[in-house]
Amino acid sequence: MKKLWIGFIAVFVWVFIAEYILNMYIMMPVYQATSSLWRMPEEMKTGVIFIVQLIYAFFLTLIFSKGYTHKGVLEGIRYGFYVSMIAVLPGAYMTYATMPVPYSLALGWFLGGLLELIVAGVILALVFGKKPADTTSPVG
Repeated sequence: MKKLWIGFIAVFVWVFIAEYILNMYIMMPVYQATSSLWRMPEEMKTGVIFIVQLIYAFFLTLIFSKGYTHKGVLEGIRYGFYVSMIAVLPGAYMTYATMPVPYSLALGWFLGGLLELIVAGVILALVFGKKPADTTSPVG
């Protein structure tokens, strides 16, 4: 249970930082070029964003904890990739398909989310650790 909470906090901090960098710096020129599609900064629902990121980080951690087989960082990378394919890819490209956003926005969301989730998977693998070596010896 302790690792679940540590993982949750670590992933939440990472997601918060990664989303901030992605959206406030890397993607900002694209947002500015499509400003008619977005709320003005003072109209944004930052409380909703914060709550969604908390829920997102918690369930990323919970699902990871239920299936983790203690194989290490590569398992975390695989987890981040898989979650990206079921969450980030559809979100980015379905938005592109249904809204007048440039392709660069969908691609940026996808690549940024892919990196974010792979790093989150690595963080979780590090928090949950490798399976301890069997230290029992046969009794003779």
